[in-house]
Amino acid sequence: LASAVAATLPGLSRAAAAAPSASAPALAALLASFTEELLQLAPETATSLGLDHGARQSLKSQLDDASHEGEARWSTQVKSMLTRLAAINPAQLSPTDQIHYDSVKYAATVGIQGTQFFYGGGARAFTGGAAPYVVSQQNGALTRIPEFLNTQHQIANSADAEAYLERINALARVFDQESALIAEHAARGVMPPRFIASNALGELVHFRQLPAIQQPLVLSLAARTKAQGITGEWDTRASALLQSQVYPALDRLIAAFTKATAHAPDTAGIYRLPDGDAYYRWALKLGTTTDLSAAEVHAIGLDQNRAIQARMDTVLKSQGLTQGSVGDRARALNSDPRQLVADTDEGRKELLDYCMDRMAATRALVPKISGLGLKAPLMVKRVPVDIQDGAPLGYMNPASLDGVRPAIYYINLKSTALWPRYQIPTLTAHEGIPGHAWQGAYLAEHSEAIPLITLVMNFNAYIEGWALYAEQSVDELGYYTNDPFGQIGYLQAQQFRACRLVVDTGLHAMHWTREQAIQFLVTETGKGRDAMTSEIDRYCANPGQACGYKVGHNEILKQRERLRTKLGDKFKLTAFNDAVIMTGGLPVAQLGAAIDQLLAVG
Repeated sequence: LASAVAATLPGLSRAAAAAPSASAPALAALLASFTEELLQLAPETATSLGLDHGARQSLKSQLDDASHEGEARWSTQVKSMLTRLAAINPAQLSPTDQIHYDSVKYAATVGIQGTQFFYGGGARAFTGGAAPYVVSQQNGALTRIPEFLNTQHQIANSADAEAYLERINALARVFDQESALIAEHAARGVMPPRFIASNALGELVHFRQLPAIQQPLVLSLAARTKAQGITGEWDTRASALLQSQVYPALDRLIAAFTKATAHAPDTAGIYRLPDGDAYYRWALKLGTTTDLSAAEVHAIGLDQNRAIQARMDTVLKSQGLTQGSVGDRARALNSDPRQLVADTDEGRKELLDYCMDRMAATRALVPKISGLGLKAPLMVKRVPVDIQDGAPLGYMNPASLDGVRPAIYYINLKSTALWPRYQIPTLTAHEGIPGHAWQGAYLAEHSEAIPLITLVMNFNAYIEGWALYAEQSVDELGYYTNDPFGQIGYLQAQQFRACRLVVDTGLHAMHWTREQAIQFLVTETGKGRDAMTSEIDRYCANPGQACGYKVGHNEILKQRERLRTKLGDKFKLTAFNDAVIMTGGLPVAQLGAAIDQLLAVG
């Protein structure tokens, strides 16, 4: 990392390019041990990263443990990691090693802080975000495992197919683990609000009603084994496991969830939960990787919403849209026939094709954004129908490290009205190139340059902040020169992220109602009510996460301007961008210090 940045960015600290210190081998060995221990706890992550082969082959037939015992092992793990890290003197490390040391220490510390709560999978936060409910419209085994098996579990031989079957069988165990936790949590006052419970229950019931032989995870196994010439009655065996093991366990899960949520309140915020205020403070820290308070985050959101609306107003007026508030004028675009496609399979294909077209346009801008020269293979898919009711409107599954599976950019096309055409370009920059897919491609294509543990951790504000910064980068480079409505979509997306700061803190710290939060988003952003309802429900299920986008974006911009001021004419945009990417991911609270360690600035 140091030599690569030194070649492009003036002012690189000589210490960063120096030979590794005596402590470096000890840290490298320790982080490698941590990684192996974490992958044993998270076999699905091993598969997602393409690391479930060779000595880790046994992980390919396993699913993550959702039980109390599994959570206890996570707690033991993060505490052990922090203890063992204390044996390393960070002052003796090179700047790049210090970045990795500090990042792991931060993640382990926040994970330990989460163990004070009996719900929400605190210690597991080392690799993810806050999720107070075992099952919701976007959390739980059902929303994760079928699509995981379909797109991430690779099948090259009969052993891989057998491992797939073992995972189907293991799904029954995970359902039973979730049933037990749901009952226990409900007895102590923790259950999702009624509107989330209703949506999640609908997904469970819908999956159960489909004949086993027609389940996509069965059809996927049959199609892929056939394509590979792997003989065997794979679909018959898979459907038999579903019928005999998974469906009975799912029936028990449906019964447990129905009972636990029978009297669920309508209150959206997690302040109603035991220690809910403290849980949200932790969730906000987890989501933003800063110590910003809810009041501070709320104020930032209000201020930036006003600033972005002012710029939107100028562009809207340039297109003859002059009457009404900014939100009203943006909302009018949602019903503009020029921005809509038919709500049919043909219309969905048209939107997917448009995503590909916009991806080609952003890829053409990459040389002005980055000098890394990544391949960044990427495909676009619609969110699977069986989870689209509760899934986010768009998201990314990163590529595997072995190069076998490309990154997948998902767009929720439950209704094509969710995505007017003018909103597609910035979504593509965010999820694809130069956003998530580009950042993930560095990790996949240069995994030897950073400790593997960096890929196991998940620093939400860095990851989402980079993707939001990517949206801004293509705008700055002329992506919307001949697409003013696309630029309106970009500004609306930026403003939307500012509004997320307002509604997330509003819901969980200021006791806003669900309807109040939905109406704020609809009024301020002009986005559709159905889409904003889905968004608010997402923030209810995963508090704090949505705040990471704008907080992370703000910090990257702050560091860019600091370096631009410091270096003057010597500042090089591509070098700065690559330096941010090449950290591999870190808490944004540490971003400035990490850059100072790498560069002779500050």
